[in-house]
Amino acid sequence: MAETLMPIEVPLSSAGAPLPHIFADEGRLLVAYLVNIPEPSFDGTNPRSASPATGNQSVAILTAEPYLALQFGPPNDEAISGHRLYGLGLRPYAAFEVLDSSWIASFEKANRVHASHTPELFSTYRHFILTFHDSTLEFVAESFSTRLHEGAVLALLMESAGRPVPAHRVKPPGFFTRLLGRG
Repeated sequence: MAETLMPIEVPLSSAGAPLPHIFADEGRLLVAYLVNIPEPSFDGTNPRSASPATGNQSVAILTAEPYLALQFGPPNDEAISGHRLYGLGLRPYAAFEVLDSSWIASFEKANRVHASHTPELFSTYRHFILTFHDSTLEFVAESFSTRLHEGAVLALLMESAGRPVPAHRVKPPGFFTRLLGRG
């Protein structure tokens, strides 16, 4: 099957300076970015300036746990037409799911050398793309959630990164646990 793009709903990032910040370890991906909040009185002159430490901002925190892989960097909004999925509808300042992802297929193919490999290990993973002003984020996860906060991007990300997973939360077995047959 050929890859296709499906737009998904997430809080829209600021078109000017979304300041995306990422925290990732082997099991959890957190992404914090400024949300687009239209200001009716803004006439296009003297735009406000924000830094990762600027408080009183509308910030989205995206959480994917577990996740399998991520890629963060080019292209930016001016070079998005060079992305391999542009012809399928990839656009700046938006979010998508890649159906029938060749990226996930490449992980499954590479893992075939493992003695305990089964294609089903990859069947629950999904490929997502968020396009920002100066960068593009792609990640593979089973799912993700987003929540809106008020504050500074960096402080909120650090707070979220330091927050332990609640003990009552039942987490499905991760990829490596399933691979080893312990899940």
